Amino acid sequence: MALRRLVVVVVVAAVAASCRQGLAFPAMSALPGLPVAGLAVGFYNATCPQVEELVLAEMRDIVQRDWTLGPALLRFMFHDCLVRGCDASIMLISRNRTGEQDAAPSYGLRGYDEIEQIKAKVEEECPMTVSCADIIAMAARDAVYLSQGPRYPVETGRRDGKVSVMCDANNDLPPPFSNIVDLKTYFSVKGLGWKDLVVLSGSHTIGRAQCSTFAADRLYNFSGSGGQDPSLNKTYAASLREACEAGLQNDNTTVYMDTSSPSTFDLGYYRDVYSNTSLFLSDQALMHDRWTSAYVERMAAAASPDEFFSDYAVAMTNMGRIEVLTGDNGEIRKTCGAHVD
Repeated sequence: MALRRLVVVVVVAAVAASCRQGLAFPAMSALPGLPVAGLAVGFYNATCPQVEELVLAEMRDIVQRDWTLGPALLRFMFHDCLVRGCDASIMLISRNRTGEQDAAPSYGLRGYDEIEQIKAKVEEECPMTVSCADIIAMAARDAVYLSQGPRYPVETGRRDGKVSVMCDANNDLPPPFSNIVDLKTYFSVKGLGWKDLVVLSGSHTIGRAQCSTFAADRLYNFSGSGGQDPSLNKTYAASLREACEAGLQNDNTTVYMDTSSPSTFDLGYYRDVYSNTSLFLSDQALMHDRWTSAYVERMAAAASPDEFFSDYAVAMTNMGRIEVLTGDNGEIRKTCGAHVD
């Protein structure tokens, strides 16, 4: 088993490297928690001082129209930052269908139109000034805030990338069936530690997921056994089977990731993981490591979300520093959804 995991990691790393031909050298912290040159809270204070309030106003309009777009836009930042870094490459469109948007992990990803809506409003006030990458980061923060979570400071100063490749997204995003060893490997490659992993996983406290992302592994064919994951709470599993049809490969039926408070950014996710009622194998995998399981247990028993909120601000800042383009690297685009071919 250990050998198989090693082979998987090596193969993934080799394939991911092969996708990176021609990639500009990004700015990146050498260790989690260290600042990145070119990023700063208030980067636009002189050039577009109202940008954060513009983004927040648009986000209020978006989530009032459909609250599920808040969690969707939080997920959007993960898909941007974990693939080629936080450079808005997820917004780039490939006519040949070989871009990040066309990758398997991007199936069901929502938020493209909403990022364009926010960008258009910002362009009206501050033409060719604010990057799409920074808008994605601010929108994710406000998605958390508008779900009763913290409105943490967001570093800005990113510039937008010009490359979007399908295989990067296929290789760099951890699948929902990942075990704890694989999860820690995916995160460590990006300069993130175990605490970033367990804290950022708390994002699953809001929003929904499609049955196709978990049903086979959790309900109907766990580890190829043809049965249910034995660690999954049986009552919860029965309710999931009512929603998710067996054998339906692209089942886009959605269920809440946190059944007790799906629209509130709170500690419900950790209570679900601790009680074996989390949705994904990758969620339950947090209980298979000494450090991540201890954090889950502490948050599940916490009377206040303050520690989680503080940790979340740090972890999102760390993720927001991954492979960023700053200074003269990258570009500022008028429209985020430019074509790459």
